[in-house]
Amino acid sequence: MDVRKIIARLPEIVYEWCIIVTKEIPFREYVVDACKQNRCGMYGKTWQCPPGVGAMEELQKKYLSYRNALVFTTCHKLEDSFDIEGMSQAREKHERTTDLVIELFEGINIRALSAEGCGLCAQCTYPYAPCRYPQKARPSVESNGISVVELAQECGVAYKNEKNTVTYFSLILFDKQVD
Repeated sequence: MDVRKIIARLPEIVYEWCIIVTKEIPFREYVVDACKQNRCGMYGKTWQCPPGVGAMEELQKKYLSYRNALVFTTCHKLEDSFDIEGMSQAREKHERTTDLVIELFEGINIRALSAEGCGLCAQCTYPYAPCRYPQKARPSVESNGISVVELAQECGVAYKNEKNTVTYFSLILFDKQVD
């Protein structure tokens, strides 16, 4: 599909979006350091989180080999700021939205990153066997050492939206020229 056609479809699917050249992606060691502190409880438990996802320097080199990145968000209402069930449902909706956006890139070489850690399997094979679904599994933006706060600023999209909402980010790297 032509990138212009993808861009034309985005307002129907996502909350906010922008396209940047990959050299503008803010890779930061402090983001990986936060992973190492295991704040989310996933460090060392999946192929899509550190250290299984790989070293930030290797990832940065691989991702900078792509020309552009589509950054997009979904925004979801919550009952209140402690609505964990609502956040979980919102993340599932975000992942379905990410799947829809990925479908738009059919035939284009991409690499997709999404929100939080991979949740495809109840129990990840890490580190004893290869990933069961390497074509479907998506690491989070942060697990790759990318600062979502700085990425949002770079793109001019909201990191936080109105009260009692949760905003999730995805990033799709691609090679096609953007006109």
